[in-house]
Amino acid sequence: MKITTHLVSAPLHTPFVTALRTATHADSLLVEISDGELSGWGEAPQVWKVTGDSLAGAQACVEGPITTALDGLGPDDLTEALRRVQNAAAGNFGAKMAVDVALHDLAARRRGQTLHGFLGSTVDVVRTDVTLSVGDAEALATAGRARVADGFDVLKVKVGTDAKADVERVRRVREAIGPGPTLRLDANQGWSRRDAVTAIRALEDAGCAIELVEQPVVAADLDGMAWVTDRVGTPILADESVYGVRDLVAVIRQGAADLVNVKLAKCGGLGPARTLLELAREHGLGMIVGSMMESHVGVGAAAALVSAHPTTAVNDLDAAWWLREAPVAGGIRYEGSLIHLPAAPGLGVTGLTV
Repeated sequence: MKITTHLVSAPLHTPFVTALRTATHADSLLVEISDGELSGWGEAPQVWKVTGDSLAGAQACVEGPITTALDGLGPDDLTEALRRVQNAAAGNFGAKMAVDVALHDLAARRRGQTLHGFLGSTVDVVRTDVTLSVGDAEALATAGRARVADGFDVLKVKVGTDAKADVERVRRVREAIGPGPTLRLDANQGWSRRDAVTAIRALEDAGCAIELVEQPVVAADLDGMAWVTDRVGTPILADESVYGVRDLVAVIRQGAADLVNVKLAKCGGLGPARTLLELAREHGLGMIVGSMMESHVGVGAAAALVSAHPTTAVNDLDAAWWLREAPVAGGIRYEGSLIHLPAAPGLGVTGLTV
């Protein structure tokens, strides 16, 4: 198998602002694995503020220890290849994700199957929410109305900058969109435990009907997140607190959250993600699958996973919707809140457009 890396930077149609960062481009390392005739594709997004993964680091990991680990294996040795990828280096979850997905994609193509079909599903449409970036109350209200008009019925509001102001911003969004659409919040670790409880209770008292609040406190503070979870009626979703199995076990043992957000770039690919989803399901935790700022390659893989392993709430897979143009040809297609999976083999990606 030949492994090739491609650096891409895709501009967004609108800046993406959170409590952690502001993004104007989706910067990724695309990985192409070829058997000489067919190519499988994977993606490693650059996520300095969450995983710490960089494009340079991911490229070095893919071209170095991962390529060395796969030396001598054929394209049909999928199980062994996936094992070697995970053991090739510590951390480097983006690099592992890219190669894991590319190997799955190539395996599906060699069998003439879609990736979701290869994973055991015939469902070719999945739903996603859409994010409203951090902004003032008026800007958020305007964006909320626009996204509902675009066909989205689950909106995620980025909060976590100032708890008191966050409450007013969320109230304005709810007033702007009406009672119909589902509203969820993501604090991206931005609140203290006390501010989180104060803000969430205020929104509950105001009747804002918040579906869930994602990562209200810093990732390492499981005691704090459990404290919040125990004191509010709104479900709490763990995101940055959970990378792998050990993290999820700790969340379960401490009762730190009601749901978990599984992301390929945090856990290292489709294989580890399936394990996390199964573990959450076995222990009664709700689950969604999310994405970083990824293109149609990474989001396509996550959507295929959701197709084969249904979650308990609408997923967070709008990342590629933010791109002005896709860096690849083929793949998934957005229609409002629906993501249409391709009928072509694998991820349906046929090559680069940049």
